[in-house]
Amino acid sequence: MPQTYGAHLPDQVDRISALSDAQIDLLADIRDIYTQRVALEREYAAKLQALSRKAAERKNRKIAALVVGDDPTKAWDSSTIRQSTLERAYAQLLMSMEESAADHINLADGLQIKVAEALKVEERRHEELKKKQILFFTKLLGEREKTYLVRIKSKQKYDEECEEVETYRQKQERASDDKHADRAARQYEQQQNDMNIAKNVYLVAIDVANKAKRKFYDEDLPAVENQFQTLQTQLVTGLTLILGRAQLLHHTHSAALESRAKTFQEVLSAVNPAQDQDLFIDYNIRPFTAPGDWAFEPCSTHYDTGGINLDPSPKVFLQNKLSRSRAKLEELMPVVEAKRREIALHEKRIEAHKEKVSPEELARDWDAYFEAQHELALLTHSECVLRTEIETISAALGGDEGSNQPHAFKASSFSIPTQCAYCKSSIWGLSKQGKTCKACGISVHTKCELKVPAACGLASGTHAGGQLHHSASTATARTSTSSRSSPRSSIDTTPTPSSFLHSESASTIQESHPRAKVQFDFTASSPFELSVAEGTDVEVLEEDDGSGWVKVDDRRGGKGLVPASYVEYVDGAVSGLPPTGPGDQAEYVRAIYDYAAQGGDEIGFREGETIRLSDGPSGGRNYADGWWEGFDSAGKKGIFPSNYVQPV
Repeated sequence: MPQTYGAHLPDQVDRISALSDAQIDLLADIRDIYTQRVALEREYAAKLQALSRKAAERKNRKIAALVVGDDPTKAWDSSTIRQSTLERAYAQLLMSMEESAADHINLADGLQIKVAEALKVEERRHEELKKKQILFFTKLLGEREKTYLVRIKSKQKYDEECEEVETYRQKQERASDDKHADRAARQYEQQQNDMNIAKNVYLVAIDVANKAKRKFYDEDLPAVENQFQTLQTQLVTGLTLILGRAQLLHHTHSAALESRAKTFQEVLSAVNPAQDQDLFIDYNIRPFTAPGDWAFEPCSTHYDTGGINLDPSPKVFLQNKLSRSRAKLEELMPVVEAKRREIALHEKRIEAHKEKVSPEELARDWDAYFEAQHELALLTHSECVLRTEIETISAALGGDEGSNQPHAFKASSFSIPTQCAYCKSSIWGLSKQGKTCKACGISVHTKCELKVPAACGLASGTHAGGQLHHSASTATARTSTSSRSSPRSSIDTTPTPSSFLHSESASTIQESHPRAKVQFDFTASSPFELSVAEGTDVEVLEEDDGSGWVKVDDRRGGKGLVPASYVEYVDGAVSGLPPTGPGDQAEYVRAIYDYAAQGGDEIGFREGETIRLSDGPSGGRNYADGWWEGFDSAGKKGIFPSNYVQPV
């Protein structure tokens, strides 16, 4: 048997009534939740409708360009646009948004009528029932209290009659004559009768009060409490029924959304990029003819033919160019093959991960694949240039490739004028205006490097029949001081493709090399790079030629390329500056941006170029506010913006 309030909670109507109040408050709270939920659904639906309308307007303006392009080559109409699978998916997306907004409005209407208002009706009904029950309980208490009051009054009446009996008894005893004695006796007897009547009334009142009490506690009170229990059961049952309606509405709403999502997914799965691309191609076909090849155009002021000139000096240049191109191609091809292997690995990784990883991870795989393809395209461009140079020059030379003793030229700066071994004019400058052979010591202008025959005078000290111009006093500056930049400075994972076209080939001549210390950890990603740890002491075998890389020896048998900004020289050399002697107080700055001279009194420079400040009270930093004066790499004196440079 289930427990009942009447049997197990005797005389606790006040607590039971308080529970009813709490349950009615719960109805009000839940009704408030759904009232606010209705407002949110309506607000969301309104915003979703506005978003859908704006998106539809944008779609209508832009969809043609998306399907057939901005300038199609043939006429199109709305049926053409509908052929696009992407357009159909886009249209379905907007339709789903619009229909979803309607679904949210329907949900709001249902929650308002079937839940919020129903809860309010239930709340009011139970409030009235609870009041009636309390009123009925109050009446029962009143009826019970009446019987209690009758008993009390009967007792009071009985007590009064008893007191009167005693009074009349005493009067009877004091009566002296027959006349008064007889009357006193009759009064005493009458009072005794009244007392007994009052007693009987009192006794009856006691029985009535007891019976009423027992009926109240045994029947009426349990019945009232059980009625409260029934009302509370009805309240909870009604609440669950209404909440069940709410859940049904939510389920129906979710089913509608799921159905729309399923429909959209079906349209989305039908998106066919190839089909849409074919449609775009069909509406954008245009006649095309590749540009023709260029041919030699003689100068209007000098007659010449289109054949390669093989006079002695031009032939030397071609021979050196051929040698350098071959060296560069030999250096380039392993990098190209490594990059092709890397692309093949990316393709396998993408194929293996296609169905197993998240879209974000797959996107990263594609990014890496495209990046490798971009790098390969640039590398193969360099390969194309080098192979064409080799083929063209080899065909022109016809086997006459000259001497095979190339000079080991390295960029140099010259603090005093030095004669060029080729053109015999002076070389002077503070920013690597020339080059010096590390083997035989001849110095040349940078522009003259390839004009010198590849006949390095290792023993004879002569060159092409003439005396070499070399002085022990010629100072060769170290060429790569690293800036202490963080590892986040943009570094290519492989040498830049253009570096194979413009940097000098490596020298095999034994020499002493500048020392440097590695500032950051670096992990090699190609066969030509070298992994080094922060703090490692290295020798710089080949300095930065503009590619952003230096070749180092880690003194443990490892040699390879590392980013130039990852090393710092420790032998006192500063890149781009001439050696300083005792008492030399010249101040140097380095350009941090390119600057083009705007007048004859200014000097221009490139980022990274070194400038020597002029002296005097009105020179150098003292020239003017925001302007300094100095000498550029060619020795020209002029002014420049001070915020374009930083001290060395």
